[in-house]
Order: sequence, then C-alpha cells, then structure tokens
Amino acid sequence: MEEKDNIIIKLTFQFALEIIKYCEVLQEDRRFIIANQLLKSGTSIGANIREAQNAESKADFIHKFKISAKEIEETIYWLELCKYSKNYPNVEELLEQISNISRVVNKIIITSKQK
Repeated sequence: MEEKDNIIIKLTFQFALEIIKYCEVLQEDRRFIIANQLLKSGTSIGANIREAQNAESKADFIHKFKISAKEIEETIYWLELCKYSKNYPNVEELLEQISNISRVVNKIIITSKQK
C-alpha cells in the first residue's frame, strides 16, 4: 500500500502539522514548557506509525503502534491541560482529531494481533 493511500499516515501527518501550528501560538504566548511537551508527543505519533511501515516483523509493527498509542494518551493529557487552563487557545478541534486517530490506531493494533 502506498503511503499516500494509508489513512492513518495521512491523519497523523495532518495532525502533526496542526500541532506544530498550535505550539507556535503557545510559544508566542511564552508557554514554552507545554508547547515543547505537546510538540514532542503530538509529532511522535505519526513518526512511530511511519516507522511501523518498515517493521521487521508483525510483533515489531504492533510494538510501534503501541508506542503511538502511548504518545496519543500523552498528547491528550497536554491538550486537556490546555483546555482546562485559563487563557489557552481552543483545542477542541485537536481533541476531536486525536480521538479519531486513537480509534484507528487501536483498531489496527487489535486487527494486527488477530492475524
């Protein structure tokens, strides 16, 4: 399957671009610590999924997706902190996107274990 046709690669790449934009706004507002944490976890999701495309085995593939699932949880944590903190830019769209990504990643993990 070509990467351009791979929905999870496309979703996570688009999400990473949105995270970069959001973190740039946070940095402009001098919220460096949250921006750095969110940037790391939010862009790591897609990086691990890309890495999984060249996995050495099914176990390696699943392992990379499980790392992505952990990064998703961390990213949700940082986004929720932003959501419930005063004077932070809106994160509803990002939370919706990551929720969709999480569903797809978990489905891929479950399906891969069954094969």
